[in-house]
Amino acid sequence: MKYAVLVPDGMADYPIEELGGRTPLEVARTPNMDFIAKHGRLGRIKTVPDKMTPASDVANISILGYNPQVYYCGRGPLEAANLGVDLEDDDVAFRCNLITVLDDKLADYSAGHISSKEAEILIKFIDQKLGSKRFRFYPGVSYRHLMVAKAGARDNLQDVKCTPPHDIMGEKISKHFPKDGNAEILVELMENSRQVLETHEINTVRVDLKENPGNMIWLWGQGKKPSMPKFSERFGVDGAVISAVDLIKGLGLILGLDALKVDGATGYYDTDYLGKAKAALRVLEKKDFVFVHVEAPDEAGHNAHLREKITSIERFDHFIAGTILNAYKRKKNFRVLVLPDHATPISVRTHTRDIVPFGIFGKNVLGRGFVNFSEKEAENSKLLFEKGHELMRYFLNYKGG
Repeated sequence: MKYAVLVPDGMADYPIEELGGRTPLEVARTPNMDFIAKHGRLGRIKTVPDKMTPASDVANISILGYNPQVYYCGRGPLEAANLGVDLEDDDVAFRCNLITVLDDKLADYSAGHISSKEAEILIKFIDQKLGSKRFRFYPGVSYRHLMVAKAGARDNLQDVKCTPPHDIMGEKISKHFPKDGNAEILVELMENSRQVLETHEINTVRVDLKENPGNMIWLWGQGKKPSMPKFSERFGVDGAVISAVDLIKGLGLILGLDALKVDGATGYYDTDYLGKAKAALRVLEKKDFVFVHVEAPDEAGHNAHLREKITSIERFDHFIAGTILNAYKRKKNFRVLVLPDHATPISVRTHTRDIVPFGIFGKNVLGRGFVNFSEKEAENSKLLFEKGHELMRYFLNYKGG
């Protein structure tokens, strides 16, 4: 039996006046996801438990079948796993964004989606200037990097309250600096990074080119080394995750799944959708499970780029869902699950904990006559998973009907 889980990050949205009261998903041309809805089961899922932050780490842990209220460890440790950074028990790993600060306001959470090559130079420079036996900085992809605090528990950094930078676009950074515990340690690092990065040659060139500079780091998403049962032990199948972002790949590695590198997978609008789909088909030739994640719709939501969100949804449908469906939809031992991990509405530019739609097609799944794959159509379904982590077992073990 072959299983494919397809996740367009942040795809769900709210009705938009400019679109005649429809969502980007309703407007986008999505014949393949619509096929799944028409010929399979459509339902809804709550991927983020009440009182938990509606973040991609929480939501994807839930989608993969693990209760985030039990297994959530923070974003930093998941990204550390993919970067090959082995955490000790008392280490605290932080997500480290390269951001753009202008007039003491957060102008860009991604430093203009800086290239990985430029970002690597800047992060290594930060490590040279601000790194120590207590603090180490590791380059990741584009604006997404890692800082590990070796002092860990005795500095009480685990309990510091940090704010995701994509939630505070255009606001004064001082209002959202880390708080509580020994937050001043992190604030000092962040403020010092601005002095270090402001005049770096890469940033002066970016400014000359009218590109946003990576002139400061922003620390958030901290956590300690996780302990989670392997996916194969929990569900009896083995496979791989395919994503451009360290968070998803690191989560996959922690669960004992392979984390494939796909050339051209960028985590942005220009990612190689078809390359990811072809990689998924290669996985399914040898293994039984593949999890394909695409970041682009989420980035479009954060940036309030309506056209890019619609386009990314259409590309996901055509190149990811379409390629995999065309290869497997006529085979008997196949099942596919498609769903966003959470909503990232254009109007609010951040994640929300709204219930999102999902669709299942394949072996033993009978069509229920739904019209299309959309937020509104899914409301017509009685199939609702209030505990999002229960969907994975339902999907893998579906017996029919």
